Amino acid sequence: MQTPLFIRLAAFLLLFLAKASFAQPPRGPLVVSPQVNADKTVTFRYLAPSAQQVLLNGGQFGSSAVPMAKDTSGIWSVTVGPVKPDIYPYSFQVNGVTVMDPANVAFFPNERFKASLVDVPGDTPLVHALKDVPHGTVSYEYYPSVSGTTGSLVIYTPPGYTKNTSQKYPVFYLISGTTDTEETYFKVGKTNFILDNLIAEGKAKPMIIVMPYGNIAARVAEQTGKPKPADPVVRDDAEAVSRAKAFETDLLTNVIPYVEKNYRTINNRDNRAIGGFSRGGGQTLRAAFGNMDKFAWVCSYSSYLSPQEMDRNFPQIGANSANTNKQFKLLWVSVGSEDFLYKGTLEFMDYLKAKNVNFKSLITDGGHTWMNVKKYLAETAPLLFK
Repeated sequence: MQTPLFIRLAAFLLLFLAKASFAQPPRGPLVVSPQVNADKTVTFRYLAPSAQQVLLNGGQFGSSAVPMAKDTSGIWSVTVGPVKPDIYPYSFQVNGVTVMDPANVAFFPNERFKASLVDVPGDTPLVHALKDVPHGTVSYEYYPSVSGTTGSLVIYTPPGYTKNTSQKYPVFYLISGTTDTEETYFKVGKTNFILDNLIAEGKAKPMIIVMPYGNIAARVAEQTGKPKPADPVVRDDAEAVSRAKAFETDLLTNVIPYVEKNYRTINNRDNRAIGGFSRGGGQTLRAAFGNMDKFAWVCSYSSYLSPQEMDRNFPQIGANSANTNKQFKLLWVSVGSEDFLYKGTLEFMDYLKAKNVNFKSLITDGGHTWMNVKKYLAETAPLLFK
């Protein structure tokens, strides 16, 4: 006897619902986190009914390891601040394990950690805020790179790029720091919003910004099935310099040709800038000093080269300062007074002064943070290609 159709449909529906229940995570009470309050305090929440302890790690806007309290529904919460308006990373420690905020879609791209991000807006919009201005476009690109690998880029094109197809643009190659990825200048540094706002105000020229991944050794290892190598311990030892050279080679022989083939760029040194943060700043200085025919604008954010490395690898910079000053339309050096690279950066500035090399500098408060990087980018972008 054949089973009636409605019984078969009912059985199918029950089977579907049973499978769906296994596929979906268990639902609990709605968690809103982070919640930025009108007085600039911020409330963080984390659902963990069975946890014994939950702590907030928010060292860049307050104390780390702040205890959170659990309510009857199993939601842990704490309110901190008021917090100075900016974008900050944070995470939770749940029973001693560091985790991101599952209620928050904004996160910090990084090789070693995955923090969540909280954006505390200013009463007057900050330079990185989303404003009602014309917006550029952010694209992800993949290019043939060293050792048969595929490299990745995040590329910003300014407002109007897709409409005025006859216009060509200068290019700013912008390199992020140690353990950061090609997404960090975009997702944490808000490079696209900063440029949108500066261009709309007439403070910066429309430009293309290319954000590459700086850790060539890690990418080669990943794509060839090998473990990622540890980062160099000393910033200017043979290993660090070798890796910087590998990045420089990739930049000059693969990245720049790919960009200039696929985007409407002005292909000369006067219309190429290079900049970077931390390790990316070191890569910037080495690539620029070693290829003065390629870049006329150089921006070092929270980074430096030691006098010993300068004398050993780039003696021409100080020995012929007149030529250096002629070649570089901008040499920028900036650092925070609480940055662990502050002392070395000051020594680098003193070296340049002693050699009569022209440069612009900015010393801010704060440490080795992306809050400072955004400041430096906002200060230097208006100086480029003028």
